[in-house]
Amino acid sequence: MSDPAAEPLPTPETVPDTAARDKLLAEVAGLPALPGVYRWFDAQGNLLYVGKARHLKKRVSSYLQRDHDGTRIGQMVARIARLETTVVRTEAEALLLENNLIKTLSPRFNILFRDDKSYPYLKITGTPAQAATGPLPLRFPRMAYFRGAVDRKHRYFGPYPNAWAVKQTIQLMQKVFQLRTCEDTVFNNRSRPCLLYQIQRCSGPCVGLIAQDDYARDVRDAERFLLGEPQEVINDLQSQMMVYAEALEFEKAAALRDRIGSLSRVLHQQSVEASSLSASDKDVDILAVKVAGGRACVNLAMVRGSRHLGDRAYFPTHVDEGAALTVAEADEAGASAAVMPEVAVLEAFIAQHYIGQAVPPQLVTSHAVDTSLIEALSETAGVKVRAQHQPREQRRIWLEMAAKGAELSLARLLAEEGSQQQRTRALIEALDLDLAEPAQLRIECFDISHTAGESTQASCVVYENHAMQSAQYRRFNIEGITGGDDYAAMRQVLTRRYARLAEAMAQGKSDEVVPEPATAVVEEADAGAGLAPVARPRRGLARLPDLVLVDGGRGQVSMAREVFEELGLDVSLITGVEKGEGRKVGLEELVFADGRPKVYLGHDSAALMLVAQIRDEAHRFAITGMRARRASVRTGGSKLEDIAGVGPRKRARLLQRFGGLRGVASAGVDDLATVEGISRELAEEIYRALH
Repeated sequence: MSDPAAEPLPTPETVPDTAARDKLLAEVAGLPALPGVYRWFDAQGNLLYVGKARHLKKRVSSYLQRDHDGTRIGQMVARIARLETTVVRTEAEALLLENNLIKTLSPRFNILFRDDKSYPYLKITGTPAQAATGPLPLRFPRMAYFRGAVDRKHRYFGPYPNAWAVKQTIQLMQKVFQLRTCEDTVFNNRSRPCLLYQIQRCSGPCVGLIAQDDYARDVRDAERFLLGEPQEVINDLQSQMMVYAEALEFEKAAALRDRIGSLSRVLHQQSVEASSLSASDKDVDILAVKVAGGRACVNLAMVRGSRHLGDRAYFPTHVDEGAALTVAEADEAGASAAVMPEVAVLEAFIAQHYIGQAVPPQLVTSHAVDTSLIEALSETAGVKVRAQHQPREQRRIWLEMAAKGAELSLARLLAEEGSQQQRTRALIEALDLDLAEPAQLRIECFDISHTAGESTQASCVVYENHAMQSAQYRRFNIEGITGGDDYAAMRQVLTRRYARLAEAMAQGKSDEVVPEPATAVVEEADAGAGLAPVARPRRGLARLPDLVLVDGGRGQVSMAREVFEELGLDVSLITGVEKGEGRKVGLEELVFADGRPKVYLGHDSAALMLVAQIRDEAHRFAITGMRARRASVRTGGSKLEDIAGVGPRKRARLLQRFGGLRGVASAGVDDLATVEGISRELAEEIYRALH
């Protein structure tokens, strides 16, 4: 469930006129008494709020028929000019539609969580049927780290809160069950066992050192362990050990004894003894929320197969410490008192996080949540979900751990944000910028990257609202210049970035959103995470930044000045970051395009720390893009991309089979046609394209 967040009081131009309000009231009067989703819009067509209702007419009319003056809901109601509704069959469908709209449209008054559900899994390749009669690699399934959409071709265990938890589990499984982790291509080409066999982390199926039936038994035991049945596995191993001992096969019995010991030590290291848990405790999510300082943290701890796998913190936006349930929502829910902000945040997280994702049968929450929300979640998930907020015994320990984690994560976030705000203010003061609100400071920083003139790319990163705005990052492919000419590259990127805005400003349209040039490479990357960039829709450049940073000294600043003078823009916005003596970090100086003398801020200056942070991010973003482009050029991957009918999967299969593009090019038509998904006709087309 979502809840409006604090917003400034509406200005006169945002308040709809009386005629529009009368029309809106008439529309509300005609709403049905059915479940559905409603959407409030302001006079400019901006989406304000998305909500669900068990009774549309009752819920929606409460917004307009009550006095909300002085509250945040009153601020939103004052802006309402238009209503859209969608009638659905059940409240579960309303929940599903509401959260799809929230994630897609990001309304200004809804609590928003980042849609990040790419949890990692532990994958065991193949199915039991394939393990019995399938190709050789599938007869000996491998364990692997996996992130992405699951399918029925393999078996998946998880999700896990982070990659570390998966890799730790894989190491554990190697020690106890000795399942292979090598790729199929490696497995098929081994002539002797690898180092993992020597250190007793693999049973050597690649060279026939274990029978298929014995390996299949180890796989079954590993799966049972991951599903939360470790004691059953130990009992079976003990029975097998006694059978071997009675048959005087003492070496096999000793191997099972060692495995039982390893498994027992693993269980002892866990914070929970598996034998003390009930069946309902095997898969549990623990949710603890903490609200303070206008921010909130939801800490999600995961228990899978009776093992506590770790936790993960989430920080929503549009949260205010005084958040409360709206009068309309309280009336419909039958509540007489305002709901705590923690409950509003927790319900918003449950609704947004679990839609479209596997839900464990048990949720343990730090605060009681609406039962209708859990019922709707159960209906959409297809499993019976229970929620408990006052647990006992082991669940209580888990909840206390999660609550402490939420408190620490939120404290760390508030400290980091406070430090970042201090840096922003320090830079404003150091450069004497005319800004009333530090959060409004917008900085765009440019950097050029290439390797000896090859694959030149320019990056533009954005700092605003005390944080790097990775969704607004841009990369520009630089063409038509002499390789290695950084000045020409800087001229090109600045011209492409600001020419449209300068034209709009000259026409008196500086307050409008200006489209970016079609040649811009519009990408998003998770700052500092090392993730591959993701294509995004183009967004307009609404205004000039308050500061334009270029990574370079007087030469780059002079080039930037020429561009701004040609475009008729204010050259005082341009600042260069010049490396100090010996190019040592902390000795950087700022160079200004308007003739001001250079400024050294001091190695421990908060302002310099911010400048260095933005400059380093621009460099990182530029160099990762340049390397990707250079790799594409050198491997010739684009040659395969240009062939109709060869998509990413087929391209990957071809490169993997033949060891790269050179191998693909040297392969004959008959060889190409043996690759999965490559028909004879497509093989002939690939051969023609590469020769």
